[in-house]
Amino acid sequence: MQVQLTVNGKSSTLELAPNTLLVQALREHLKLTGTHVGCDTAQCGACTVIMNGQAVKSCNVLAVQVSGASITTIEGLAKPDGTMHPMQAAFKDCHGLQCGFCTTGMVMCAVDLCDHHPKATETEIRELLEGNICRCTGYQNIVRAVVQGQAAMAAS
Repeated sequence: MQVQLTVNGKSSTLELAPNTLLVQALREHLKLTGTHVGCDTAQCGACTVIMNGQAVKSCNVLAVQVSGASITTIEGLAKPDGTMHPMQAAFKDCHGLQCGFCTTGMVMCAVDLCDHHPKATETEIRELLEGNICRCTGYQNIVRAVVQGQAAMAAS
């Protein structure tokens, strides 16, 4: 089937099998491997992308279901000159990562969280990140990074 997507501002038309997941289309067909495959059951959040302004777990969506959608992956957050998005910079500054496997999904979820809840408290941030699992950090530095990223996003 033909699927048209705008990914990170670039339009693409893909020939995909009807059962191709969005995460597979991104990773295997568009070679955007920053979107990770973790659990394949929409439990861990490693595959989170922004679709039409909302965070979605791309392992839980068929690509054909979202034909015509606008998708932003972790590769699309930084500016063309390589300047990191404020949330990416905050994760780096606050060491909101350890092994890095969950980081891309966590950053994408955090961007969406701040877009929709720009004044979220630390307690609300913890609740809103609930669908993203990190097995390494204990979340302290992740929450600290989201708080810092939220302030930087509001200032820009």
